[in-house]
Amino acid sequence: MPDLRDEPFEPEVLSSDLVFEGAVWDVRDDRVRYGDGEIRRQYVAHTGAVAIVALDDAGRVLLIQQYRHPIRHRDWELPAGLLDVAGEEPLVAAQRELAEEADLVAAHWEPLLSSWTTPGGNDEMIHLFLATGISDADTAHARIDEEADIRVEWVPLADAVDGVLSGRLHNGILSLGVLAASHRLRDRS
Repeated sequence: MPDLRDEPFEPEVLSSDLVFEGAVWDVRDDRVRYGDGEIRRQYVAHTGAVAIVALDDAGRVLLIQQYRHPIRHRDWELPAGLLDVAGEEPLVAAQRELAEEADLVAAHWEPLLSSWTTPGGNDEMIHLFLATGISDADTAHARIDEEADIRVEWVPLADAVDGVLSGRLHNGILSLGVLAASHRLRDRS
């Protein structure tokens, strides 16, 4: 079905209450008219985010490892960050995040895909970009908290794809990014 696509749907929101205001995102409690009745849903109201599949000239993807408290793991991820600067375009945020998380810049950027991360529990849309022509940033970024001990590795893209498909790498955004990049690059050859 070539026209298969998500469809906007705007049921009447009867009430929407802020039940938790967080430092990074909030939790809302909505009552919505749905069909002949009403449903109630709580969800994380998210700013949105960006992630970067940075590929070097050798076909390696940049992965970072950092501690994520909710899962009690240091998982492998793509460089990524929040759309938390008012009015900032996703591409500009991606460029900023690559510099902040990995002290790198890229000469070439292209949109890869956008995805809702967990539509049953939050409204986060993440925009993934493919970045090539990688070089060092002019300055190093100071890192604190979980970012202070980020581990950085350049991994052959095929190895990252294998790690996802074999179940060794579980980060959803990493999975989307390396699979999409692999598909995009395969189509170019």
